[in-house]
Amino acid sequence: MNKAVFGNVVDGYEEPVLNEREARAAAGLLFVFGFLSFMNSFMLSNFVLTQFFVVFFMVDFTIRIIQPNYAPSLLIGRVFIQHQTPEYVGAAQKRFAWSFGLLLSFVMFYLTVIEPQMNPIKILICILCLTLLFSESAFSICLGCKVYNLLKKEKARYCPGGVCEIKEKEPIQRLSFLQWLIVIGVSVGVVFGLIVLWVNTPAKSAAMQMMPYMLEKLGL
Repeated sequence: MNKAVFGNVVDGYEEPVLNEREARAAAGLLFVFGFLSFMNSFMLSNFVLTQFFVVFFMVDFTIRIIQPNYAPSLLIGRVFIQHQTPEYVGAAQKRFAWSFGLLLSFVMFYLTVIEPQMNPIKILICILCLTLLFSESAFSICLGCKVYNLLKKEKARYCPGGVCEIKEKEPIQRLSFLQWLIVIGVSVGVVFGLIVLWVNTPAKSAAMQMMPYMLEKLGL
């Protein structure tokens, strides 16, 4: 490994790369702790766990964009996937995506550590961060990498799952009409079930009682 190069130089790849499995594992770990800290702050107005998480997140992403081979979350993720075959992705687009995450962490650091407060901007940023982490960990979809392709003339290479390369879907990747019906039917059924549960159980009244408190926390 050349320390002057961002990422890792691997035979057979024309650009420095990173292990996507490692990044997904790290995203999953951050999502779990981020979600727990967010709910703790939102429901109990206790920002200690969130402050700790935001500081860790900011330090971790700072290290990532300098030299990812020493980022704590990536190293912890490596512990869990070290026996799996690496899935290499281009380091350039990952660095761009992580830079966006670092920018969000700076805003969260101010709103959580310097000026602790519950406001709509903070909540929206939390939800955005959790969405980005979940998208990467669950579906291996790097939304920041997609933005990279929109802004850069030289398109990203070595994307997760080979999505950067134009190719024909394999039969196992396609969904038939019946399979689409199942997906849509289950999705609609889950949403309908949640609505029925909301209307016909004490959860609705409990939530309505909490609404003034939540609006107050949001500053509305």
